[in-house]
Amino acid sequence: MGFIIRSVFWLSLVLLLVPIGGNGAHNEDMVGPLDAFFAARGAVSDLAGMCDRKPDVCEVGKSVIHTIGMRAREGARMAMAAIEEKGPVGADSELTTGSVPANE
Repeated sequence: MGFIIRSVFWLSLVLLLVPIGGNGAHNEDMVGPLDAFFAARGAVSDLAGMCDRKPDVCEVGKSVIHTIGMRAREGARMAMAAIEEKGPVGADSELTTGSVPANE
């Protein structure tokens, strides 16, 4: 979830930097890159102070991140076990096929 939020944030900053042209709807001034940067810096500093204002939100967030990390680790472990698992046919096992026996 944090990755998505960060991606949307950086994508919106990139879109603000790309010159598209025009004055926006109803002749409103468009936001410049410096204004966007200062607004983003203010938003980040506000988010950093959130743990001081609401410590229970930060505790739940830490628990969620821990749970997601544990699930990702378990999923990676299961994937590696499936990749490294050897098939039922090994070098010392006999392979039986549906071929016709040879006439002797």
